Amino acid sequence: MPDSKLPGSSPHGGSPAAPGAGGVPREEVFLRACRGESVPYTPLWIMRQAGRYLPEYRALKDQYDFLTLCKTPELATEVTLQPIRKLGVDAAILFSDILVPLEPMGVGLRFDPGPILSHGIDNEAAIDALLPVDVEESCGFVMDAIRLLRKELAGVAPLIGFAGGPFTLAAYLVDGPKKPAKGGGFDAVVRMAFQRPDLLERLMSHLTTVTADYLSAQIRAGAQAVQIFESWGGILGPREFSRFALPFVQEVIRRLPKDRGPVIYFVLNGGHLLNLLDDSGADVIGIDWRTPLDEARRRLGNRLALQGNLDPRALYAPPERLRQHVDDILQRATGGHVFNLGHGILPDTPVESAQALVEFVHTLSRTGIEER
Repeated sequence: MPDSKLPGSSPHGGSPAAPGAGGVPREEVFLRACRGESVPYTPLWIMRQAGRYLPEYRALKDQYDFLTLCKTPELATEVTLQPIRKLGVDAAILFSDILVPLEPMGVGLRFDPGPILSHGIDNEAAIDALLPVDVEESCGFVMDAIRLLRKELAGVAPLIGFAGGPFTLAAYLVDGPKKPAKGGGFDAVVRMAFQRPDLLERLMSHLTTVTADYLSAQIRAGAQAVQIFESWGGILGPREFSRFALPFVQEVIRRLPKDRGPVIYFVLNGGHLLNLLDDSGADVIGIDWRTPLDEARRRLGNRLALQGNLDPRALYAPPERLRQHVDDILQRATGGHVFNLGHGILPDTPVESAQALVEFVHTLSRTGIEER
């Protein structure tokens, strides 16, 4: 299934500079930016870059359901490689889902089209019934995909592994099969935080162990960086985030192998929490589109790299306007910077717009670095 004809360049010139540009090997640019080191251009990848906006993905999805794609290493490898070939982005991210580790805990999971859990984990008995997880055994297909991908991506691009933050996993578990509240909030987990904080902390402890083990296994299998998606951290106020999210992410990162690559922590809708994230233990903080990068830099300081933060809807704009949005973000970025969207690419995004984005980021950032 994997195609060794990597990397194909897009008709919009989306592939990065040739290997060795600026004295930096092509596959090192993303990793160096994460560490705040000098790079010849700003690297980028796109959250959800392997997905429904790509016709190649839709063709596979017509043949296989979502979980089959995630659980079959050859298929997950193929889907992961599609945006590398099509767009020429600077990093690949493993094709999977943040909820994959929940099944081995004893929680049924299906997608129709979004995730549906078999039952909620909202009382002592349900938490006590959660199973310990041997991630190497129960999620071995993830590690097999990572090993396949490292072979395919050698000399081309680094591979990012990922997991959901423990609080985000808790949000799904506590809600169970119920749909999120109108507006997208997970009210049940916030209610538990106020009514039964002791119960939520018990659940968080279990999820922290599983998440740390899961990311550590990905790193051992060959993931060169990992991202922790705190997709629902933004529903918490600063006080609750400091109790129910931040310390558990800190513990996850502390438990990772000492020879790990960069860790990215992305809190969606978390602009009100930025002052807390400098202490997360991550190397890179993802910023959504709601907070300008220069403001994020002022609030976070200069120690960490930033990732972001184009509004995904900007990809609907005409090319010249998209170019202006890209230039504005690059002008605001200082220190280590990895370009990304402020959240996942939308399913009806034109592929040509994603290709143009890659070209604009590489061209404009290279010009800006040369001028400096």
